[in-house]
Amino acid sequence: MNITSSEIFQTLEDIRTKSPLVHNITNYVVMNNTANALLAVGASPVMIHAEEETADMAALASALVINIGTLSEPWVRGMFKAFCAAEEKGVPVIIDPVGAGATPYRTRTVRKLISSGRPTIIRGNASEILALTDDTFKTKGVDSTAASNEALIIAQGMAADKKCVVCISGEVDYIVDGEQMIKIANGHPMMSRVTGLGCTASALCGAFAAVEKEPLKAAAKAMAVMGIAGELAAERSQGPGSLQMHLLDILYRLSETSIREKLKIA
Repeated sequence: MNITSSEIFQTLEDIRTKSPLVHNITNYVVMNNTANALLAVGASPVMIHAEEETADMAALASALVINIGTLSEPWVRGMFKAFCAAEEKGVPVIIDPVGAGATPYRTRTVRKLISSGRPTIIRGNASEILALTDDTFKTKGVDSTAASNEALIIAQGMAADKKCVVCISGEVDYIVDGEQMIKIANGHPMMSRVTGLGCTASALCGAFAAVEKEPLKAAAKAMAVMGIAGELAAERSQGPGSLQMHLLDILYRLSETSIREKLKIA
């Protein structure tokens, strides 16, 4: 599937115009960064995880992003309730299996979550995607020990089985839906030195899925914008601290020209 720079920019403009509400059940480490990135692209973030209100908020949102980074039983119950409510309302659900494979509890929890409904998009690094089906695969905390292409067959099978989109992030991002595949080769190595940029990418998938009704395109467009913004930020940065600052500024003002000049898609 071919996606042009003008299509990506048009969806970004739709986010800026419509300001979709993106409900995030995410982790302590990235809440602030994720919320600011969503604001920068024009979305309206809400960060609610209390089990007493997650279902109500998910039903009001334009997209739900579930990130399992810092798990606890009350948060887990809230995730299941939000997922159920979002499905009932037809709200797209993005799941980020942070650290899947690191501990039995974490792996078991995200597998049950994915099995409880039909996610719209699952986005993780190669190790996390592999751990969703392979009991023998272990991760290094939240860092990938595998290249993105190593998880491609697993991702394609999972996408076909769940009828969802699976996005494997890495040096090359692979986005598959069981029948089609898009590759995005944007990004910069320095991005791995800033905590939570993978989580930010998942949140952007939520913003794009809120306005782009084809999940494969939504995930691909989000990953392209994230990668391009990372490249442009790295060009202006002395290190990870300034990259984080520049990334928000670039997401805020990203232009069609920049997308067209930087886009690496296949």
